[in-house]
Amino acid sequence: MSSYVYSELQVGDSNSFEKTITSADVLLFAAVSGDCNPMHTNEEYAKKSSFGGRIAHGALVSGLISTALTNAFPTSIYISQSVNFLAPVHIGDTVRAVVTCKEKLGKGRVRMQTDCFNQDGVKVVEGEAVTRLAREPIPESDRWLY
Repeated sequence: MSSYVYSELQVGDSNSFEKTITSADVLLFAAVSGDCNPMHTNEEYAKKSSFGGRIAHGALVSGLISTALTNAFPTSIYISQSVNFLAPVHIGDTVRAVVTCKEKLGKGRVRMQTDCFNQDGVKVVEGEAVTRLAREPIPESDRWLY
């Protein structure tokens, strides 16, 4: 993975981040967000649903996009994000968030394609983000901060 600033980024450049979603992740997200929907927190309830078991919060899954962005663009500022949830993410699924530069908008702003895939390659989230990147490289002496 490379770390980019605006001047270095080219349309088509991408980065990804991968994480296996655990029961602890889902329960901690429920506690932090206050979203305790039984589809996320109650296995017996969720087993009776069309999903056949607990699923991760959409916001938890789409939050992995932020990590993919900040790993490649350490001082980026998230401006906007749109997402469409296409398929459920179950406990134990491994999700890969992929961000790809679609367009350089000027003044450090970039439009990014933002997609998440499960371990079977099924797209579970698709969207688009606008982020503002650093215009200058981070000085070597400050890189430990990021």
